[in-house]
Amino acid sequence: MALIVYGANVSPFVRKVRVVLAEKGLDYNLEQVSPFSPPPEFLKISPLKRIPVLRDTDLPEPNTLPDSSAISDYLEHKFPTPALYPADPFQRARAIFYEEYADTILAQTVGPGVFFERIVKKMLRQQPDESAVAAVLRDKIPPLFDFLENEIRAKEFFVGDMFSIADISMGTMFVNFEHAGETVDYARWPNLSHYVAAIHARPSFKALIDEERPICDRMRAA
Repeated sequence: MALIVYGANVSPFVRKVRVVLAEKGLDYNLEQVSPFSPPPEFLKISPLKRIPVLRDTDLPEPNTLPDSSAISDYLEHKFPTPALYPADPFQRARAIFYEEYADTILAQTVGPGVFFERIVKKMLRQQPDESAVAAVLRDKIPPLFDFLENEIRAKEFFVGDMFSIADISMGTMFVNFEHAGETVDYARWPNLSHYVAAIHARPSFKALIDEERPICDRMRAA
């Protein structure tokens, strides 16, 4: 197996890399690593103590690469077909902007504020703080979704006429939002709601959502 991904399958950043791999038709092995109790050998290849890390065994050591954005860019250059980054320089830069938006502000809001409270805390045998979740859903989520609603409008994809790293990065964050029992309110954000449903229906996303959903449903019900 030439490619190995280290990380937990419910992580949005691990899923991001797995969708890239699926869209490019690449075989890989997923080795489960919890960011909360990683083995010592994992810390040697993940200086920021985060998942995922990619190992390309076709290369001589050191052959590991941390960070989902760095991994995705590497896979794009090593396996350029099908392209997941626009060829036009400006459009590529816009795709990277949306990737950054998803990986930072969206991740920092949906992750700790909703997914961590309702799913990860249950995994750690802790009780969620629903008042904190309610505050995030009321105060922090709407401005982000307002921005994305205006950006996506009636378009199929965020950048140009192609499915790209922008859509992968956005889509994976909304998977965790839904795993936590929430959906994009169609009445308030119809374009964003339609977009998320279409992205999640892609085979690369659907297979992973179906794999992960029983885990998250079980945690929410615990």
